[in-house]
Amino acid sequence: MKKLKEILKHVDYELVKGSLDIEIKDIKDNSQNVEAGDLFMALVGTTADSHKFIPNAIQNGAKAIIIERDITIEEDVTVIKVKSSRAVLGPISSAYFDYPAEKLTTVGITGTCGKTSTSYIIKSMLEEFGYKVGIIGTICAMIGERKIEIHNTTPSAYEVQKLFHEMVEEGCKYAVMEVSSQGLKMDRVAGITFDYGIFTNLSIDHIGPNEHESFEEYLYCKSLLFKQCKVGIINSDSEYWEKIIKGHTCDIIKYGFNDQNADMKASNIKFLMEDNFIGAQFDVSGKVSATFKLDIPGRFSVYNALCAISVAYELGIDVESMKKALEKVKVLGRMELVSSNEKYKLIIDYAHNRDEMDNLMDTISEYKPKRLVCIFGGGGNRAKSRRYDMGEVSGKWADLTILTEDNPRFEEIESINNDIIVGLNKYNGKYIFIKDRKEAIKYAMKNAEQGDIILLIGKGHENYQDIKGVKYPWDERKAVKEAEEELKSEENR
Repeated sequence: MKKLKEILKHVDYELVKGSLDIEIKDIKDNSQNVEAGDLFMALVGTTADSHKFIPNAIQNGAKAIIIERDITIEEDVTVIKVKSSRAVLGPISSAYFDYPAEKLTTVGITGTCGKTSTSYIIKSMLEEFGYKVGIIGTICAMIGERKIEIHNTTPSAYEVQKLFHEMVEEGCKYAVMEVSSQGLKMDRVAGITFDYGIFTNLSIDHIGPNEHESFEEYLYCKSLLFKQCKVGIINSDSEYWEKIIKGHTCDIIKYGFNDQNADMKASNIKFLMEDNFIGAQFDVSGKVSATFKLDIPGRFSVYNALCAISVAYELGIDVESMKKALEKVKVLGRMELVSSNEKYKLIIDYAHNRDEMDNLMDTISEYKPKRLVCIFGGGGNRAKSRRYDMGEVSGKWADLTILTEDNPRFEEIESINNDIIVGLNKYNGKYIFIKDRKEAIKYAMKNAEQGDIILLIGKGHENYQDIKGVKYPWDERKAVKEAEEELKSEENR
């Protein structure tokens, strides 16, 4: 319970009616979840306006209402008017939970690609040094080893503050979170001044209805992080880095491969492939001078590792802890080696657009596989252009593409794959179609040639298949293991 006047301490508001000297039990932005004594936030979103649900919130026991529209509320409740309910939800939630971000060292990561991997590498380095860490991102939220399911890369402002509060309560000193452009646009991190803001890279993505109107808006939203952090850690190899920090209010630290003025620079990258290892070795110069070995493949992964090293240095982590973390870090569904033998290596990755897929395949090609075999499908009821693009990328890089299912939703898999084939045909890409995803995996394993690398793309960390409105349980790692066991059983018959 907290007094309403304390919750409103750091926001501009108008008291329309009622008293500020009342106790608030909790904050809700869904009228169906409101209980007696709650504060209800009437939000205006891209598709809905919850002002129309105020009567329902009051019926369920709301004691106070925050509005941004001029509406009349006759019931005996306190009514507060603000310029933007969404913009104040963060500061109000922060006050309600006693400003948990101020009790943590906070790291916010934005960029088109690399947010998840970088966040887990930073977490691994901090844990190696002996700290308990909280994380918020695409895969889930974690407090130490405890997993918490969330529905957006960057959850609602209230959820973020509640998770920070739980991190403090459970003894975390650090919070690392992915900060999406959508999260910045929708004020989900409002009320937080990050200790460190990170920019990984930028490419065209998330442009469309209910996302961003244009690439310029997408870039602008990313740039907002550097107006609400103390130190910005920037990939200065990105062609957009100067636009990203335009108008910044933070100190800037740069990392990269090519920028001679970078504070942290990687060089002498070697791609290593051993029995149960596929990764890289590289030298770092600048604020840190050392050689590192990374248990995640590819040049792109070295960028993520270099970024993490830059952050870890600023946080006072010693080089040995950084090295140990990099040699054992794994990120669920991100260039994850899940099967390796004398014949082939099978890697799971979440790549699900042109740039991610192109980066992945370019990366893997540097390991000189005999053949590159790519297994993927396309999401149903989503932009067809993405399917054409992914087909084109696979046609360009893969020696064989195995088309299969991946969240077809309400579309027929054959129709989705026909769109992918349009892209494949641009490079005369060789392909086959195996509808059942596990059977597609099994086929790739059974028909592998010496030196193959098999890429299982699109699902990554996801634990479901979305088919005709039903989410069926699915786990890529489990499917790979079952396929392996079935093939062994067939060989022994």
